Amino acid sequence: MASSGFQADVRALQKQLAARHLIYQHQHNKQMSCPAMAQLLSNTLYYKRFFPYYSFNVLGGLDNEGKGCVFTYDAVGSYEKVGYSSQGSGSTLIMPFLDNQLKSPSPLLLPAQDAVTPLVEAEAIDLVKTVFASASERDIY
Repeated sequence: MASSGFQADVRALQKQLAARHLIYQHQHNKQMSCPAMAQLLSNTLYYKRFFPYYSFNVLGGLDNEGKGCVFTYDAVGSYEKVGYSSQGSGSTLIMPFLDNQLKSPSPLLLPAQDAVTPLVEAEAIDLVKTVFASASERDIY
């Protein structure tokens, strides 16, 4: 999980999720799946909706089929499963670059294509390095 926002709220949220994950491990004798953790994070954020954690989160991992999954959140727990995401002040710099590199040319092309271009691990690591280097040069916050 990656978070941006008010660091005290981010830390409190991470501690609460770690405690809930530990309880889950003891009750079920296994690790929580990424989709289950996604729902737990959504419920936790929604529970605090009237005095929300000022944190914006991205959760990534493997689903039950072993495929990668990424979930993006707002401060009150609304979430969406996406192919890639970014949060924080550099998000406005990173997302257009990722859209350009990963998104299919048009959702209207036939035959239907995946919305996200699949990458091998080395290509993905190089892309992340390039994206963060580019954003860090331009983000002034």
